[in-house]
Amino acid sequence: MPTTSLHHLQQHTTIVADTGNLHAIERLRPTDATTNPSLITAAAQDPINQALLEQVQQQAEAEGLRDAALIERMIDLLTVQFGIEILKLIDGRVSTEVDARLSFDQAATVTKAHELIEIYQQAGIDRERVLIKIAATWQGIQAAQQLEADGIHCNLTLLFGLHQAIACADAGVTLISPFVGRILDWQKKSTGRTEIPVTEDAGVQSVKQIYTYYKQHGYQTQVMGASFRSTAQILALAGCDLLTIAPNLLDELSLLTTDIDQPLCLDWATQQPPMPQQRLDAAQFMQQHAQDPMSSELLQAGIDGFVQARQQLTAQLMSQLTTQLQQRFA
Repeated sequence: MPTTSLHHLQQHTTIVADTGNLHAIERLRPTDATTNPSLITAAAQDPINQALLEQVQQQAEAEGLRDAALIERMIDLLTVQFGIEILKLIDGRVSTEVDARLSFDQAATVTKAHELIEIYQQAGIDRERVLIKIAATWQGIQAAQQLEADGIHCNLTLLFGLHQAIACADAGVTLISPFVGRILDWQKKSTGRTEIPVTEDAGVQSVKQIYTYYKQHGYQTQVMGASFRSTAQILALAGCDLLTIAPNLLDELSLLTTDIDQPLCLDWATQQPPMPQQRLDAAQFMQQHAQDPMSSELLQAGIDGFVQARQQLTAQLMSQLTTQLQQRFA
């Protein structure tokens, strides 16, 4: 039987499942898993997870919380509870995202991260198995630097530009998630092209550039390609430290037999043209960010999307509580 592309990929890269679907994770058995507000909101709408919703509601109510504070606590508890359920199915780590509304507030991000880790630890989960996911704004990166010093590992997400990756490496964060597919979407929109071969894919090229920069300068921060649109993008980045992949694309890879010609590796990176090392302060970061319309627009759009997903979850939970009250006094 021919060896599958998924098997080839696993020889070079750590596979991470990009989903909140517990059944998919149990079936695919990845090393790590990532979640985000959109995935948590989608999972919360699945009737199969109703017991988890009831569990976190009871826990939040037992803390004496009501109204808006109750909803906020339920969302935090639910986010962590999904992470706990995922950790029962994998051997590695789960990424749990901080409220995206805090993306430009360093102090509030640090506080919320500690709160999430405390919930995990109260459930008996070692903090080494959790990555706190934070948007790669300047404030988010500085919060991550503080958290790493506190022994809390971070995954900086919504990363679209080299300046973000440079700042993350200098901050000593554990992992970054450059978004491949959304960069390709931007490239198609800006050029008017509907098809772009993987050799010209700006998202793939961005991850390769970041990977090269990190390896040439000896940074320990791991690179995890994310937001894929096709198996071709994934296979083009074989050898990247980690790749977080949606279940449908993992299934496609398990049916393909395409081999991997040139995986990314340290030797490959050192053979690329030298990239000068940079150090960015806040002003330099902001300047480079402002001069990069793709990164600026996609970062803000990503944050807005995650905020909207949280608002949808808030509305769902409020509706659930209202229905319960109506039934109680009917």
